[in-house]
Amino acid sequence: MLRIHEIKRNIGEDMAVIPRRILKKLDVKGLEIKEYRLVKESVDARNKAEIRLVYSVDFIPYMPGRKTEDTEDFLLNRCRGGKVKLEKTPDTGYHPVAPGDAAMRHRPVVAGFGPCGMFAGLILSEQGYRPIVLERGKPVEDRIRDVERFWKEGILDEESNVQFGEGGAGLFSDGKLTTRIRDPRVWKVLEEFVAADGKPELMYKQKPHIGTDVLRRIVLNIRKKILENGGEILFGSKLTDLVIEDAGDGQTGAKKISGIIVNGERQIETETLILAIGHSARDTFRLLNRKGVEMAQKPFSIGVRIEHPQALINAAQYGKSWEEYGLGAADYMLSYHCGNGRGVYTFCMCPGGYVIGASSQKGCVVTNGMSYSDRGSALANSGLLVDVRTEDFPDESPLAGVEFQEKYEKLAFEAGGCNYRAPAQRLKDFMAASGVPDGARELAEYPPVEPTYRPGVTWTELDRCLPAFAVEAMREAIPVFGSKLRGFDAGDAVLTGVETRSSSPVRITRNHDFMSNVEGLYPAGEGAGYAGGIMSAAVDGIRIAEAVIKKYRKPDQ
Repeated sequence: MLRIHEIKRNIGEDMAVIPRRILKKLDVKGLEIKEYRLVKESVDARNKAEIRLVYSVDFIPYMPGRKTEDTEDFLLNRCRGGKVKLEKTPDTGYHPVAPGDAAMRHRPVVAGFGPCGMFAGLILSEQGYRPIVLERGKPVEDRIRDVERFWKEGILDEESNVQFGEGGAGLFSDGKLTTRIRDPRVWKVLEEFVAADGKPELMYKQKPHIGTDVLRRIVLNIRKKILENGGEILFGSKLTDLVIEDAGDGQTGAKKISGIIVNGERQIETETLILAIGHSARDTFRLLNRKGVEMAQKPFSIGVRIEHPQALINAAQYGKSWEEYGLGAADYMLSYHCGNGRGVYTFCMCPGGYVIGASSQKGCVVTNGMSYSDRGSALANSGLLVDVRTEDFPDESPLAGVEFQEKYEKLAFEAGGCNYRAPAQRLKDFMAASGVPDGARELAEYPPVEPTYRPGVTWTELDRCLPAFAVEAMREAIPVFGSKLRGFDAGDAVLTGVETRSSSPVRITRNHDFMSNVEGLYPAGEGAGYAGGIMSAAVDGIRIAEAVIKKYRKPDQ
């Protein structure tokens, strides 16, 4: 099979044009397309009057009297060095690693059931290692009820919320499956999502997304698969302590894990613990620090959520005739380097989405973005974030970044009225530093932007709950973003604060075997500082599971 790139289709054209366009591009007499499949679809909207879809396509060529492999070699040689991008289709199948020889006396434990822990557990279960997966929060069904109660009534459950529970923080999100990492394990993740109730186009869309409603079904089905493979999932089971012993002769100071404590009482023996705890498990970070697990400060970002009419974003990206194209809700990605050296960028943009309360700690307000699979909301939102450096932290402690986050989340809680309402401000007032909005509108051709954040907002000055450097950087960047994306700087847009959980504020160190300084302890995913989204976290979970498998035989008990 061969892969060809830059195959274009006009909006509204039938998919049957794809093989014809391939033949036209190759321009070989007698050539036929026996079979084809889409590998990547992207939108070329540079010319708003003629928006096109662009594809990479795998296909099987056929020429009478030739074997398929001979035809492929002929075409590859013909295109070598030319303008047509043609290559052999790479192998994207998942290949399980071979088990190691070391004895595993007890079943491996995975702490956390977000994307990282879920895929670590899945891989271990598929190869017969019967993992025990701990999740401090609740199953999807119960978790949804707790989150809805928080959004409606402002009643926060610190163990069952947008951050904690089956599916992790990614469950209440746009469900983006885009990633910048180039790792063949990405295809394994996509294949599992499709098999568990996702749509086939997840495999080829340039910016695939699932939506929080579909993610819930997918998570349930992956849970079932792990259980069917012999794994065990314990909900409401919080990692509260580690049992650590001397490793070796006791002279080197080396340590190893021999067990864990769950909920302060139950002990589970294990020599293998995968830490997939997520970026918000601050109590677990503090536990690890007390137990001597090496970790370091890590930069992250802070900012707000910004909301615009989705129609404004569609028009800016696709032109005034955007409704004719049927391309769905448009997105954007913007960045700017400020004069003070700070980077400002948009993050986790949610077309047709909602701004949501994402608190997991009492007395703290945190925002995030979420959308359903249809991206049907009339509003678009995105994180508008500014770099936070380790020198901004209050001290040299590995957990100083956590303290930094907590400081501004508490300030946001106070600015919102101490009831989990979030502080919000019209963009024009934020730019003018003028305080509470006067009710004037500046998006005349669009409906007024009404904040979607639940449990609700309090109109106030965002300067009260953001560091001065972040406020300064955002005010410098917003007009620049407006010049790049028409309408981004419209005065009637809404800013809701604060967003602090874009990534982990710590990195738990690990060696070339993916272990921490405590033997048998494998830091993984976003919480450990090695991932930044659903896909990269899932891939890291697979990578860590493979490291365990390559070292150990299947467990004895």
